[in-house]
Amino acid sequence: MQIAESFISRILYEDNHIIVINKLPSEIVQGDKTGDMPLSDLVKAYIAQKYGKPGNVFLGVVHRIDRPVSGAVIFARTSKALTRLNAMLQKRELDKRYWAVVKNAPPQKEGTLVSHLLKNEKQNKSYPVKEDSPNSKRAELKYTLLAESRDYNLLEVELITGRHHQVRAQLADMGCPIKGDLKYGFDRSNPDASIHLHARFLRFNHPVKQDHISITAPVPDDKLWKFFEQETEQQA
Repeated sequence: MQIAESFISRILYEDNHIIVINKLPSEIVQGDKTGDMPLSDLVKAYIAQKYGKPGNVFLGVVHRIDRPVSGAVIFARTSKALTRLNAMLQKRELDKRYWAVVKNAPPQKEGTLVSHLLKNEKQNKSYPVKEDSPNSKRAELKYTLLAESRDYNLLEVELITGRHHQVRAQLADMGCPIKGDLKYGFDRSNPDASIHLHARFLRFNHPVKQDHISITAPVPDDKLWKFFEQETEQQA
């Protein structure tokens, strides 16, 4: 498989132990029942091509983001890095920040959302439920209102826990469904089936070298995303 320059341009960080890719909203991170080419296979093909590796290429999937979501995804190139990154995730030592474009402004400019989510496997959807509901999981995130346009608002979301569809479900429950997210209450889909949720920042200590890594994933090529990116840059 010949790797296109467009894929190479989406590599945000790479060394002998990890590689970080800016995922497109149409991509799946790992293979699923659709049979579509997953991002993990593209990364393996890139490594095999660049380094002339014969046979199977080791690649560990550290975390996933939903198919309609874009942004930074970490892969481990060694078993040592995979083990340590998994431990960092469990200890919440990996700082992940999302950008979300929502139609309604939040009730406060910043806040913490705590709820209990129950995943419906058949619907592939998570619902807020009472705290003592069987099989529910505690979900927590922090949000900050970063910018506003005439019709939309940009939130930065810091994940404290990592639950199924957590950002989508909790923001919708607050009254702020994400643009394009029909599943969680937005009134219409985006033309490309994406939703306006983007894994914008990753900050963590390198699992092997211990250097501090800070990664910013450029937003998708979309007028609204670009507007908000420019707005935040002007505020900085």
